[in-house]
Amino acid sequence: MHELVQAALNSDDKSALHQLILNLSSTGKRYFLRNEILQAFADYCQQFQKPTYFYHSSSIGQLIHYCHEIILEDDSIWFVVRPRIASQEVWRLTSDLAQFELMTSQDLLGVRDRLVNRYQTHILDIDLHPFYANSPTISDPRNIGQGLAFLNRYLCSQVLIDPQYCLDVLFKVLHRLNYDGIGLLINDRIQSGNHLAQQMQQVLKFLSQQHPDAPYEKFRVDLQELGFEPGWGNTVSRVRETLELFQRLIENPQPAILEAFVARIPAVFRVVLISIHGWVSQEGALGRDETLGQVAYVLEQARSLENKLWEEIKLAGLDVIGIKPQVVILTRLIPNCEGTFCNLRREKIEETENAWILRVPFREFNPEVTNNWISKYEIWPYLETFAQDAEQEILAEFQGSKPHLLIGNYTDGNLVAFLLSQKLKVTHCHIAHSLEKPKRLFSNLYWQNLEEQYHLSVQYSADLINMNASDFIVTSSYQEIVGTPESMGQYESYKCFTMPELYHVIDGIDLFSPKFNVVPPGVNESIFFPYSEVEKRDENLRKHLKELLFYQEDDQILGHLENPDKRPILTLAPIISIKNLAGLAECFGKSQALQDHCNLFILTGKLHPSEASNPEEAEEIQKLHEIINQYNLHGHIRWLGMRLPGRDISEAYRVIADKKGIYVHFASFEAFGRSILEAMISGLPTFATQFGGALEIIDEREHKFTLNPTDLEGSANKIVEFCHQCDTNSENWEETSNWMIRRVRSKYNWTIHTNQLLLLAKIYSFWNFVAPENTEARVRYMETLFHLVYKPRADKILENHTRR
Repeated sequence: MHELVQAALNSDDKSALHQLILNLSSTGKRYFLRNEILQAFADYCQQFQKPTYFYHSSSIGQLIHYCHEIILEDDSIWFVVRPRIASQEVWRLTSDLAQFELMTSQDLLGVRDRLVNRYQTHILDIDLHPFYANSPTISDPRNIGQGLAFLNRYLCSQVLIDPQYCLDVLFKVLHRLNYDGIGLLINDRIQSGNHLAQQMQQVLKFLSQQHPDAPYEKFRVDLQELGFEPGWGNTVSRVRETLELFQRLIENPQPAILEAFVARIPAVFRVVLISIHGWVSQEGALGRDETLGQVAYVLEQARSLENKLWEEIKLAGLDVIGIKPQVVILTRLIPNCEGTFCNLRREKIEETENAWILRVPFREFNPEVTNNWISKYEIWPYLETFAQDAEQEILAEFQGSKPHLLIGNYTDGNLVAFLLSQKLKVTHCHIAHSLEKPKRLFSNLYWQNLEEQYHLSVQYSADLINMNASDFIVTSSYQEIVGTPESMGQYESYKCFTMPELYHVIDGIDLFSPKFNVVPPGVNESIFFPYSEVEKRDENLRKHLKELLFYQEDDQILGHLENPDKRPILTLAPIISIKNLAGLAECFGKSQALQDHCNLFILTGKLHPSEASNPEEAEEIQKLHEIINQYNLHGHIRWLGMRLPGRDISEAYRVIADKKGIYVHFASFEAFGRSILEAMISGLPTFATQFGGALEIIDEREHKFTLNPTDLEGSANKIVEFCHQCDTNSENWEETSNWMIRRVRSKYNWTIHTNQLLLLAKIYSFWNFVAPENTEARVRYMETLFHLVYKPRADKILENHTRR
């Protein structure tokens, strides 16, 4: 970037840069983000009638397009530029544009502190860079999030390149495997790697003389005498395949062979999914509005994991010796459960054989608080003692044995996973789903103003601890990690930031670490399936939903339709500001063309401000009512403010698809978007926000189906254009519908997700054994942050709760 900055200052464009800075300064603001900078530059180019190339291709034009922040000080202008994904540079220019220099992250954080008048000379610096410096790292930003593939290549090229070493290491890995004292794969008759290779030849010779379909039980004793225990396969042919994979891996380590072999190793039998905050139950109690998605996610993930574990156990021949998978969703027990099952210690998960919801109560520091549901912003002081109690409950659930894998969900669940993994020495998978900091612009800068309501300092500290202490991180999309060339990723936002007067994060996470893996979730295809699969649909339910959506009158339904035959636009979301339902209503209200073509259907959990659980929710509900009245949308809109069961929601998508409707997800930011998957697989052409992971779900180069929710006119025009195309060519809707169904089924299904998740758990466990990193120092650093930063702030929340 040095050359580009120098070119901008040495060229005739310098006056343009000076004028742009003057224009920004005239606004009275001192801090500008990318969209504001680009708009100001576009206004300048129009004002001074600059040619088109000047905006895009001049030296100043290129600099401005790389620029993500500009901060104005009395004697300096600070440019934060992002020349490529996951890379940031800080340049300081003198106010006369005569000199410039490259600055450090510490310098930038100091400027931000001064901006909010909270600068102090001495402050805690958090820097994780030294703990990753000697670890393997991904070099190409395009490969970020492909940690599994990277580790497979690295292990084969760096660690397993010596056949003898490879054999010895694999012998040690296999020899230590057991299930509650039951030996797996090899026994003590085999005493070294070379001995293993010799005996393997004997086994292969023996198997070649057996019928390929002979079950394991028929030759189990023969294999044990040769030193081989259960776990290689359930038939002669399966055992041979596994042993031949092992042989090929020793002779010629290749990533694909390593992955195929490790996938067959029986190493994971007991899994704990941790989801603390929501009402975690089943039909009728799938969380509250803000937690509905996470509860549905962990339930579907638990079912899929159990199915996969059963499959692996049977294919490995371990069912014949009584081994069964165990999957537990760990959550909190809520005594005042409001008619749900959330006060039961254990609840069987439907459609499973041995998967359970295990509920552990919070300790009664103040029963007036702990006996009730607690907001995600207030939950922090109870997590440490919850983890202590949960450890004993988990061990009791598994009859004294430890789990093989902990999967943390959201910040609170991952903090509990961190605490448990340190005590139990168990692999910790981190799934954030949606990090809070990127949702709230400047929230870290003004955290003191928000602390009483949201306690963001506690949450952001917990995020740093969780992501760095975990063994591996699963994200739903690449953009969740490092965003796009135009926007920063969720994890990337934790790379460098300030919490004024609390700490500076100099380097908060290594984005190039192989611990990151993109493994998108699936959708429950037994509930959500295409509208065209009429044989699966319940006719009575279809009629009920059609009546409910289009015609029924109810205290929880607003609006009647003047023309029910117009093309329906459906949106479904909780009433929270980031979902931007009011923005969609305004987009619809401002576009007469949209109203001429379509009716708008809004499905939420609530309709009236009096039903809101907090002031922010009440404000959003009121705002939506005001927009409907302002644009006189009565007759063009139906707003259903009621909680529908999952099967009703799935049929609602299909009823809208019956009418050749569309789905619109207009969130200001969406980390991923489960409803997008549900709508697409139901057959609805789907438009979704361009901010967040939806870009990867709707993977089309022309961006016909991605919307900028800040551009109401442009968004309306895109939807209208699609409607016109469908009116002109009736096959257009069908083609789009079929494309979206195929898209979800090919990439977003639970089978793929679970296969990858379990493979990751095995590979990272294997990696930690054969090529252990120096992770202990990093974990100790995280424990220090927990005790010195997180815990004192959480204790302050507890003090407030005990006084209630």
